[in-house]
Formats: sequence, C-alpha cells, structure tokens
Amino acid sequence: MVKNVKEEKIKHVLTEPKLSAIKTMLEKDHAIDCLLLLYVGRGKWKNAKDFMRENKLTLSDGTFRARMIEIESLGLAKSERIDPLKKYYIKTEFGEKLAKLLLGLFDEIGA
Repeated sequence: MVKNVKEEKIKHVLTEPKLSAIKTMLEKDHAIDCLLLLYVGRGKWKNAKDFMRENKLTLSDGTFRARMIEIESLGLAKSERIDPLKKYYIKTEFGEKLAKLLLGLFDEIGA
C-alpha cells in the first residue's frame, strides 16, 4: 500500500503538466542559480552577473536569459522592460515559495 502511494506521487510529478514542466526546468543548467538570484532581487543581468562574480561563480548572459524566460513562462517570475532589449525579472509569490523550499532542502541535506 505504501509503495503504491509513493509510486502515485512520483507518477503525478512526472505526468502532471505543471509539475513536469517545473521538474524539467529545474534539471537545466543554472536553473536553481537563477531562481535563487531572483529570490535575492538579482533579476537584472548586471546584478546577477556581479553577484556570481563576487562569489567566484560563472553564469553566461545567454543561459541567464534562457532560464529567466522559462522561469517566467512557468509563473515563477514576471518581467518588466528596462528598454527595448532589456528586461528586469521579479519573483512572483509562487517563485518565492519555490526558492524557499529549495533553500530548505539544501539546509536539510547540507550545511
């Protein structure tokens, strides 16, 4: 019985469109980095780049933009135009919730 409950939960994550889309996005390069950058208000490329460099980490402009577009399409962020070519991304309530859950997960398994 317990096995079936676990299998049903896994099946739900893998097959429910919204959950499956979030899982797929989280599997991509720097997706969690970008969610955490949003969480701390670094949704503009320059701010994100500066934060990553301060911490001796890398994140390319193209990867940042691709992840942010995907994050926005999932409702985890919204964008505001800075100029015709640039956007600033802001976390949504859903994005904040996911970032907090991820931070909680990392607190549980590491530190």
